[in-house]
Amino acid sequence: MIHYNELHHVSLTVTNLERAKHFYSSILCLKELQRPNFDFPGAWYEVNGQQLHLIVLPTSQTIRQDKRLSSREGHFALRVQDYSETLNWLKSKDVELLERPNGMSGFAQIFCADPDGNLIELNVDQKDL
Repeated sequence: MIHYNELHHVSLTVTNLERAKHFYSSILCLKELQRPNFDFPGAWYEVNGQQLHLIVLPTSQTIRQDKRLSSREGHFALRVQDYSETLNWLKSKDVELLERPNGMSGFAQIFCADPDGNLIELNVDQKDL
């Protein structure tokens, strides 16, 4: 049996580090962390005790060719404090969104994508709307 403590990090591949860093820092408001001096470019971000790692790999097989938003494609989810505030912030930054405030999951969800098409879900419990 395996006993887990927490999710430590999620790694995503990106093609353009500066463009990705702008999105994760300025749009999603994540705090960049000091990253070891690997022999490949990337960036690390802190997400309330866990981490998001960006790795530059333009030939990655995980970068989606079809950039349309879909809640059924592979994605990671971030729990936010306020659905409306998050929704308004993203709209003010002209981020393309897929809104699911009343889904069957029990979460009020907002889906968006980074510049490389990596899908991100931002959610709250529906009871917290």
